[in-house]
Amino acid sequence: MSGPRIGILTFHKCINYGSYWQARCLAEGLAGGGAQVELLDHHCPGVRRAELRCALQPTLPEPTPPEHRSAYKAKARAFETAFAGLPLSPSFSLHDASGLPAYDAVVVGSDEVWNLAHPWYSHKPLFYGEGLKTDRLLSYAASFGNYDADRGLDDYWSDKLARFTAVSVRDDNSRAIVEGALGKTPPLVLDPCLQFAGSIPRDDSKGEEPYALLYGHGFPAWLGPLAQRWARERGLRLRSIGYGNPYADEEWIDAGPLDFARAMNGAAAVITNFFHGCVFALAMNKPFVACVTPYRLNKVRDLTAKLGAQRHLLREAPTDDHFAALLAEPPSEAVQRRIAELRQTSQAYLDAALA
Repeated sequence: MSGPRIGILTFHKCINYGSYWQARCLAEGLAGGGAQVELLDHHCPGVRRAELRCALQPTLPEPTPPEHRSAYKAKARAFETAFAGLPLSPSFSLHDASGLPAYDAVVVGSDEVWNLAHPWYSHKPLFYGEGLKTDRLLSYAASFGNYDADRGLDDYWSDKLARFTAVSVRDDNSRAIVEGALGKTPPLVLDPCLQFAGSIPRDDSKGEEPYALLYGHGFPAWLGPLAQRWARERGLRLRSIGYGNPYADEEWIDAGPLDFARAMNGAAAVITNFFHGCVFALAMNKPFVACVTPYRLNKVRDLTAKLGAQRHLLREAPTDDHFAALLAEPPSEAVQRRIAELRQTSQAYLDAALA
């Protein structure tokens, strides 16, 4: 007998390593329990153009250096190849889900699916369940991103959330918004890349020169010289992945999603200002530091807080010794225990919500 048919509604075609891997990990994690899983393949020409503009000019308002343009194009092509390997539903319009079949359950999330401040996915009723044919509508690790809790939700969006049969979120900011809208506190669960970390292929990358991985852009001015001093004292190369960084020894801009996973696994340490930079470092038990930026503050702050890993956040320039101490050891055993505990409660949420 075949398992239940489950649709996953998320940002599965963003040209972004975290978005790709959270979608794939959730799909493979649910399929591992015997379900027939499809990522609901929504499309929109406007969203597509916005994604490509962002992929080719990721550091706006700073222009993309001419020498990097071909690499960013190659990166976008690598993602298109990776998308083709995902378990996709028939394609349908982001603005009209009437052509979709019925599902035994639809899981909305992970990612910033409810972010009403997102530059191109905001205010899309589909992510609030509009038009989906299912009797079991739930969220897993959904987030409002940088849409702050103090803004609240109006009745239009609150009423849509009230139709969900089960709601879980991945950060305290989102938890506060749901609590204010529905009058009940949703459980905090792990991002799929942490929950189903076994879905991420590992490659020891043996024989490579030791390196530390830089993941992100728009780092504070103090980080470059500090990271260079730290790396040179330890005989490490600084490898920037996915984006150009002027103080890196190597810029692997055109890396695809599988390249990203391999590079994370082979790194001696991770320096990031992205949410999934932290997630991958935690999943692979790597020493890491995260520079806080306003856009990703809610996500990174709440992730490290719920795992007891706040010491890895950098809100201002540290001393060389403090920086070195943070990158000397993987996350503590207490952090790993907390991840293990949350894996159990996250799985219990999914089991109950899909029962």
